[in-house]
Amino acid sequence: MFDRPFAVEIITPEQTVLKVQAVSISAPGVQGGFQVLYGHAPLLSSLGPGKVQVQEEGGVTHVYATGGGFLEVRDNHVIAMLDSAERVEDIDVERARAARDRAAERLRKHDAHVDAVRAEAALHRAINRLRIAGVS
Repeated sequence: MFDRPFAVEIITPEQTVLKVQAVSISAPGVQGGFQVLYGHAPLLSSLGPGKVQVQEEGGVTHVYATGGGFLEVRDNHVIAMLDSAERVEDIDVERARAARDRAAERLRKHDAHVDAVRAEAALHRAINRLRIAGVS
């Protein structure tokens, strides 16, 4: 029963990233990761930075690094509204390392002109991208 397909859409402010029939989706809920299968109860969840993974019924797996957002499950239809969704194969590792290093340096300086909350968020996003790409 749980391997039956259901609709999954991943949407960012710029575009619809993915629209498929899937047998599972895993997401980084702010209170812990979770998985949705066919027949899941209605749900609305906040998502934190992390990995969203979608398994299509044909066996194809889609993996995205995300900066957070929301996910809704209703009537075997999942909509993930994400701040960003970067396919793992599209992650520019050198760019992510540079972003990590810049954010870490801003936080180390303790400069009054640096927005620490923004720098910390940038650091977490860069670390997440590197983790999902499988590098450090």
